Amino acid sequence: MSASQEQQGREFEPATGDGPAAPGTDGGRAGEVRTAFEGLLQIRRLTGAGRTDPEGVPAAWELHRPLRAVALALEAAGIPASAVGLNGERAATGYRVCEGEASGSVRVEWAGPPGSGAAHEEDEALAECAAALRRLGWTALLYRGPRRRRFLEVEPPPAARP
Repeated sequence: MSASQEQQGREFEPATGDGPAAPGTDGGRAGEVRTAFEGLLQIRRLTGAGRTDPEGVPAAWELHRPLRAVALALEAAGIPASAVGLNGERAATGYRVCEGEASGSVRVEWAGPPGSGAAHEEDEALAECAAALRRLGWTALLYRGPRRRRFLEVEPPPAARP
């Protein structure tokens, strides 16, 4: 069975930063991300008819799956995801998306292996993440957490909340 045939049997999952390193550069993953993101925008256009900018506000689908929607938005923006190796330790530097403090919110961190310099990159990297998410209508607020590490708390704008 070829890799593409194997991929057809599974559902697309955006990179959260807690999975294995991204597959090779064969273009297959990039095509999957592009297709999934275009699908997300199409859902926004169909469900946001009548809005000035239907693509600029998260759709109900995203509000029910904010972690997945935020991860897809970041991956589609070309921002690298972190990864975890077989031993359970960080294997790559990039964004990490997890459940946020409040219901329906998502936390975005900049994570990397020990000694990778991720902590020194986080201001610029999280600013890039926030900009990508804000373009899609998400509210992304920067906070400082334990050990003075910064993170984003991401939630839908008040107008989109149920």
